[in-house]
Amino acid sequence: MSETKLREEICRFGRSLFERGLTPGSSGNISLRLDDGGWLVTPTNASLGFLDPGCISRLDAAHKLVSGDAPTKEIPLHAALYESRPEAGAIVHLHSTHSVALTMLPEIDPKAALPPMTPYYLMRAGQTAMLPYYRPGDPAVADAIRGLSGRYASVLLANHGPVVAGASLEGAVFATEELEETAKLYLLLRGMNPRYLSPAQVADLVKIFGLTLPEPEAHLHVANPASD
Repeated sequence: MSETKLREEICRFGRSLFERGLTPGSSGNISLRLDDGGWLVTPTNASLGFLDPGCISRLDAAHKLVSGDAPTKEIPLHAALYESRPEAGAIVHLHSTHSVALTMLPEIDPKAALPPMTPYYLMRAGQTAMLPYYRPGDPAVADAIRGLSGRYASVLLANHGPVVAGASLEGAVFATEELEETAKLYLLLRGMNPRYLSPAQVADLVKIFGLTLPEPEAHLHVANPASD
């Protein structure tokens, strides 16, 4: 796909996410890794709903601005996730309501922020890690991402939002949406003793779809809200 088309794809997916209320105002950012090692990334202080393809930031392989507007201040976050997941082709970072709310709950396991509620959560997002709070743009978040050793494609930043890597932009967007919907389900069912997927059901998904979960046993240790 040409760079022109990739710029248009970033704008198309950005508008879709914005119009459905998944990232308000000028929050959130999207990056896409190019074949030459450079990136396309959304500009700083830009609404994902009103992106201009010509203003998308073009970075070189050293993360230096080549053309377009100044890039998002979350470059260290994106860079660390690309570094730890070489297979990633795109990253989506949102401030979606339910995912942010989830990070504020006391029972959340940082190694498995969500239990195995649906097959598509595991198939698209895998397990989700949760990192402590860092101010937006703090370079220290990059070290925290690297500390996950590439085991997670989906990460929640406490009191901030999700950051999700995918092989393609479409894959990263779909995984982020699945994460948000699963967080919503968790909040809706909290305290109601919901039925999660069993270890056998999770193992079946892993086998049939070739999933790689960072810690297959982690779902067994997630606190059930009904038992708090």
